[in-house]
Amino acid sequence: MKSEQQQFAEGVLFTDFYQLTMAQVYHRLGIHETTAQFDYFFRSYPDYGIHQAGYCVNAGLETFMDWVAEASFKDKEIEYLRNLKDANGRALFTPEFLEYLRGQSVATGLTLNCIPEGRVVHPYVPIATVQGPLAYAQLIETSLLNHLNYQTLIATKAVRIFESGMGQVMLEFGLRRAQDRSGFAGARAAIIGGAAGTSNVGASAVLGYPPSGTHAHSMIQAIVAMGGSELDAFEAYAESYPDACILLVDTYDTLNSGIPNAIKVFEKLKAEGHKPVGIRMDSGDLAYLTIQAALMLNAAGFPETKIVLSNQMDELVIWQIITQLREEAGRYGLDAEVLIKRLAYGVGTRLITSEGDPALDGVFKLVAVKPGAEWVPAIKISENPEKTLNPGHKKVWRLYDQSQKAIADVLSLEDEDLCHLDAIHLHHPTDQTKHRILNCGEISRVETLHETILDQGRLVYQFPSLEQIRHTREEDILRLHSGVRRLMNPHTYHVSLTDKLWNLKEELVFQYKNGSKG
Repeated sequence: MKSEQQQFAEGVLFTDFYQLTMAQVYHRLGIHETTAQFDYFFRSYPDYGIHQAGYCVNAGLETFMDWVAEASFKDKEIEYLRNLKDANGRALFTPEFLEYLRGQSVATGLTLNCIPEGRVVHPYVPIATVQGPLAYAQLIETSLLNHLNYQTLIATKAVRIFESGMGQVMLEFGLRRAQDRSGFAGARAAIIGGAAGTSNVGASAVLGYPPSGTHAHSMIQAIVAMGGSELDAFEAYAESYPDACILLVDTYDTLNSGIPNAIKVFEKLKAEGHKPVGIRMDSGDLAYLTIQAALMLNAAGFPETKIVLSNQMDELVIWQIITQLREEAGRYGLDAEVLIKRLAYGVGTRLITSEGDPALDGVFKLVAVKPGAEWVPAIKISENPEKTLNPGHKKVWRLYDQSQKAIADVLSLEDEDLCHLDAIHLHHPTDQTKHRILNCGEISRVETLHETILDQGRLVYQFPSLEQIRHTREEDILRLHSGVRRLMNPHTYHVSLTDKLWNLKEELVFQYKNGSKG
């Protein structure tokens, strides 16, 4: 159970200070109840240095909504804010503003529309839109970014590792290397991305997955240091877990000690009516050792036991191992594809920390306000074209070609309907020289991506199970063209603006740059 201090720190004050100071300015100006819209999106896929993702997998929504359900300005939070002073000892927050907040949920009056978890998402596409009172829409920003950025980052890394392993069992082993309490969120996101389970027992209990793991070298070291042997350690483990026996075989000498001792234990288990699960290797040339282990296990009559590989696994390491197996297994009389299907992977540090790119560049930007009956678009202009916002109250669409593969995500204004057009004039979101006409004959299906999660502060969405989210992820990735799924140098998936939205953006940029607005 969380301590009182932790609950306080992770409640409604789990935010950046400037969210509160801006909210008070809105209150002072009397615009705090003005309806506003913020978009949450990211600008670029994770770039791991020598390779870049070609898509992301959305995750973190349910965890964020768990926070929303508990985040409200109670007396303790109000008292803390009341006692904050500036350099001259004056109160930073007025009594009127604090009374406005008192007793209110952080989601007061807000409507949240979001692309569901497990869906593939792309740069510049609003993953979530928040509409409602300007002050509360501002206050929700930090936590939304915290929850969705991290889990989307980890789910994306996880699915790349899962795909590189040809869909074989992948387990998340990263709790010891996670940044403090991110271990739970990371485990959840990894499962969304394809992990079959996690070593994190607490996360397993909450998420409904059996915990995964074997044993460490320390168990063998301890028994040997006290006069026993590696074989004694293996036998003790097997006696404790006869039907879940996976033995770590590389404490001393993988091929001359570890695997032979494991085989002796497996023979005993088999004679007693049990089925050994497999071995784990955590060091050495894992591709070569996999081949040798398979030969030894096959010769001993255990052709189906799993070979679990760990030690700094990621998508490139696994890809290299599989490539080497395909090149070399045949020389030893082994079927490489059968051997690959025998593997499982324990993935730790490089998954839980998203090694190579440790943060998703997700942002939360004001795109429209509604001071009266009509929406007024808002824009931020930058010398960097990729940072100039796509303004206004918008819809998000996904277009599919005749082979049922996704070919573009399209942003339109709210009053546009892409379902009944003969042709769509599409513009690149940041490069004015790139545009194209997409004819209706090229499109088999048009889909809107957002679903309503909150309606005026009220939860109206039924969260799917993790298994359903995993199924959604699997289906969405199958709808991507193979070039987009490539591990290295993926094909660029098209994200586009409709003609109407592009013209609005250009007009606003012109107005601001020529002094007729702002």
